[in-house]
Amino acid sequence: MSNMKNKADVIIIGAGISGLVCALESLRQGKKVIILDAQSRERAGGLARVAFGGMALIDTPEQKSKGIRDSAEIAFNDWCSFAEFGLKDHWPKQWAKYYTENSISEIYEYVKSLGLKFLPAVNWVERGLYTPGNSLPRYHILWGASLRLVTQLIKQLAEYENNLLTYQFQCRATKLIKTADSIIGCCATNKQHQEVEYYAEAVVVASGGFTGNLDKVRQEWPEDWGEPQAGLLNGTHPSNDGKMHDCVEDIGGQTSNMHNMWNYAAGIPNPNADFENHGLSLIPPRSAIWIDNKGHRIGPEPLVSSFDTMHMCRQINRLQIPHSWQIMNRRIALKELAISGSEHNTAIRDRQFITMLKEVLLGNKKLVDKMLRESDHFIQADKLEDLVPKMNNLTPNSPVSFDALKNTLDRFDQVVSRKESLWNDDQLRRIMSIRKWGTDKLRACYPKPIQGGTPLIAIKLNLITRKCLGGIKTDLSCRVLNMAEQPIKGLYAIGEASGFGGGGTNGKRSLEGTFLSGCILTARQAARSI
Repeated sequence: MSNMKNKADVIIIGAGISGLVCALESLRQGKKVIILDAQSRERAGGLARVAFGGMALIDTPEQKSKGIRDSAEIAFNDWCSFAEFGLKDHWPKQWAKYYTENSISEIYEYVKSLGLKFLPAVNWVERGLYTPGNSLPRYHILWGASLRLVTQLIKQLAEYENNLLTYQFQCRATKLIKTADSIIGCCATNKQHQEVEYYAEAVVVASGGFTGNLDKVRQEWPEDWGEPQAGLLNGTHPSNDGKMHDCVEDIGGQTSNMHNMWNYAAGIPNPNADFENHGLSLIPPRSAIWIDNKGHRIGPEPLVSSFDTMHMCRQINRLQIPHSWQIMNRRIALKELAISGSEHNTAIRDRQFITMLKEVLLGNKKLVDKMLRESDHFIQADKLEDLVPKMNNLTPNSPVSFDALKNTLDRFDQVVSRKESLWNDDQLRRIMSIRKWGTDKLRACYPKPIQGGTPLIAIKLNLITRKCLGGIKTDLSCRVLNMAEQPIKGLYAIGEASGFGGGGTNGKRSLEGTFLSGCILTARQAARSI
């Protein structure tokens, strides 16, 4: 079924951030655009509607105001170190170079032009552990979170609707239409379950990744991580199923680095789940003791966030039982616990500066009490003798040993009770290193014994999926490449669908904050190329 309404200059498959940015940039050039998306209009923006909104940016005014002397050269060196690119990663490495050299003009200034601001603080994440990561703080937080970016984009796109722009929501692309040498459109199933054909000179795949499809995640699981855990949680959405990756392969396009994923080690089931295995990704307190199901501290290197997320995930996945625990006291939870996404960071999302300041300085009592009330994976007790039975009620088939956990906590508390010059513990060394950076000091407790003083809290954790680091292989113009490394005429891929550029620009690890910004970068480049 085809008519004039189904023809455009550009078809964009996916209304996430990359799709919306590419649409806006194409419309500004006077092109006619059709956006297809499997979700409803209310979900336009995709995962960015609920994401936090952090971006890795280089040599910004915010950095300079903090005395950080960053550069594209330093950032590219850090990026390549963390990525550990292989011999076949020519285009991913080119995209990494392009990102580090153009983050100001292509991302920072673009975001500012949409009327958005960044918080003045710059966070230091993914510093690296055995592999060097961010040698400088680069993580910038959008004031209003990424939801504000979504609303600003949709507001500007509204000016073109009913003229150059057509949305087709609840419309799932199922196949790319190919002639002898070009892609000229796609087939889709609309909300009436009808098969519809759409035609354009350029088709842009902006459908996201595949980490909402747990079967595909397990299929692509990194070999050196061991077998994927049984309790894996979905940190994205089932619509992120990787079907468009299959469609691209069906017409001769390449995907690459699909085994590279950015999962997180600290997931819990969402108490208000929207779908099966729906999880929340915690930002795990750095002062908490991370233990296995028996009560022993996971090691030999203690697990502490902010250094190497991939290492943490790999260590957790190698445990024989598919869960771990973090043990802390209420003092630690109030100051350090956070949950990724805008839903649980409402002060930032709603731009409530005073509320945000109170939460940072006084602790986020509202969040901690909410999770204790709503999640059975959050357990609180005044004494360890009461905490362990509650933990074992949740996991009767793999009970924590009271004696083992008591010994773990006693050993740590004994060390931290000494004067600071006698703290011979790698977790304490890393916490003190974190606290030397002012922004992070606000969210990291000065070490004190965990037992005694305030109630104890245990959190049961599972691995949770988040982002694909691999994807559809593209050149620097976002053109999809065939098996002969030649561009397929009329076909482009952007955002997470392209591994944020080139089929895997982050390599094995992300410096963090490269996802939302990578969507903007690839989307603008594709619009220019088209």
